[in-house]
Amino acid sequence: MKQYIGTKLIQAEPAYLVDGEIYPKSWPIPSMWDFDRLQEGYKVVYQDGYGGWIPKDVFEAAFLPVTANAKLRTDAPSISQKMVDDFIRETEVTTMGDKTTVVRAVLRNGFEIVESSACVSAENYDEALGAQICMEHIKNKVWMLLGFLLQTAVHGIR
Repeated sequence: MKQYIGTKLIQAEPAYLVDGEIYPKSWPIPSMWDFDRLQEGYKVVYQDGYGGWIPKDVFEAAFLPVTANAKLRTDAPSISQKMVDDFIRETEVTTMGDKTTVVRAVLRNGFEIVESSACVSAENYDEALGAQICMEHIKNKVWMLLGFLLQTAVHGIR
């Protein structure tokens, strides 16, 4: 079989699967349920109306919550600053030589972005300022990457 990359924009809510039936978590749990057969996951509905259930661990590894950008005048799917900030899992700041800052950011999916900044004179060097400049560049790249991902999810591969 060939391998494929797919990205979809979906609607989902936490749910239980019991004996092949999907029940939203917001509903009260009937006392007669056999909790050994209860599975935690998500009820999902795709853009074309197809729906189903996905186990919790599979869902949370595959889907990124879309947080609306409150600065926009539309309800259309968008990228927010919170999404950008939350997608950066860890950062590492290093000084190289006596006037260069290097920042390595690891994203939630394991992808890495590395940026650097330098000043002309070593006596003006400030690692915190260099890290701030690098993080601005990194966040701009994350905006672009998440925008690409969302564009693909909304409009597919054409």
